[in-house]
Amino acid sequence: MAYKVDHEYDYLFKIVLIGDSGVGKSNILSRFTRNEFALDSKSTIGVEFATRTLQVEGKTVKAQIWDTAGQERYRAITSAYYRGAVGALLVYDITKRQTFDNVLRWLHELRDHADSNIVIMMVGNKSDLNHLRAVSAEDAQGLAESESLSFMETSALEAYNVEKAFQTVLLDIYKIIRKKALAAQESGTGVPHGTTINVNNMSENGTKKPCCST
Repeated sequence: MAYKVDHEYDYLFKIVLIGDSGVGKSNILSRFTRNEFALDSKSTIGVEFATRTLQVEGKTVKAQIWDTAGQERYRAITSAYYRGAVGALLVYDITKRQTFDNVLRWLHELRDHADSNIVIMMVGNKSDLNHLRAVSAEDAQGLAESESLSFMETSALEAYNVEKAFQTVLLDIYKIIRKKALAAQESGTGVPHGTTINVNNMSENGTKKPCCST
């Protein structure tokens, strides 16, 4: 998260996409940032990220979205990238029950590594495959409510609710930031400036992260 003074944007928010491999995280990322979808997309290795700048309540927000690999062998690497995140989309595949059953494990890992105030949305992706549904929206809504998460079903293929999911998370983050800023002003401490997220070893313009080492 950043209260950063920059001529291009007012805020920089780091958002992570987490969930099992194959649930569609990379296509959600590409749909939101580039309005693209690839049927033959390959599993993410390590971490990739992309950015998009948009307006939230009259402020220019730069969303830096990190796509973490879902494979078990990369989890030790990607866990470091939860730090500094102010938002997360926890994605499962509505046609694969196991990906939904693993949501709590991902949630536990996220809460272990991320800030306690992180905004989390649970996302049931691939709603275009409703005829193959293995997880009901009611079950998902129930889990989301029990864990105090927001919930939405999306389809990266059909661009359904992808934009809305990110905008909802970004708005919730902004409201938290704004509330803290107002509280700081009232207490006379002012709003912090110049704090930025950690983007070690990241290329500034690309969507891919150079290989990390453990």
